Amino acid sequence: MNKGSVFIISGPSGSGKDTLLVELFKKFPEISFSISSITRQMRENEKEGEKYHFISKAEFEKMIENNELLEYNRYVGNYYGTPEKPVVSAVESGRDVMIEVDVNGAAQIRKKLPDAVSIFIMPPSFSELERRLSGRGTESREAIDKRMNAALDEIKRAEEYDYIVVNRDIPAAVDDIISIIKTCRLQLGRQKHIIDEVLKKC
Repeated sequence: MNKGSVFIISGPSGSGKDTLLVELFKKFPEISFSISSITRQMRENEKEGEKYHFISKAEFEKMIENNELLEYNRYVGNYYGTPEKPVVSAVESGRDVMIEVDVNGAAQIRKKLPDAVSIFIMPPSFSELERRLSGRGTESREAIDKRMNAALDEIKRAEEYDYIVVNRDIPAAVDDIISIIKTCRLQLGRQKHIIDEVLKKC
């Protein structure tokens, strides 16, 4: 059986990652989404197992001790990380896996999975990013400024990625991500079994 591929997707807050992924999974429901494990409390609009597994700090620290994570980080006293086993199982069964993670997590994953394909979602401009963040109407000016500073740091590391997708328009950006996935599926490593099957009939 042909193995699947791991796709890493990152981008600053306001770049539109979540929206793009929703549209992507509508067109490619066969792609697995890597569910992160976190130790903070579940929020009102969240569901267990939808985007996160909510676990205790003791459980998370045991995962760290047993080297069961592809990447992890600690933020404001809580752990966030990507369990390795579900990703490896999906890939071994021939399924592609999409991991949404920040630039630091992406760097950790690339060290463990050098064949992973990384995609950075870029806003069309810094002013447009600020407009999107301000347009939410849910955060203070101070919070928006913090997000803008964090976005600047992340964008400076976009050169670490294999592909850049500029999210000017959601359908076009989704099509760009699909093109990347299709390109990876056509690479020799994913197609060699077809060569072997054809040669068997010669």
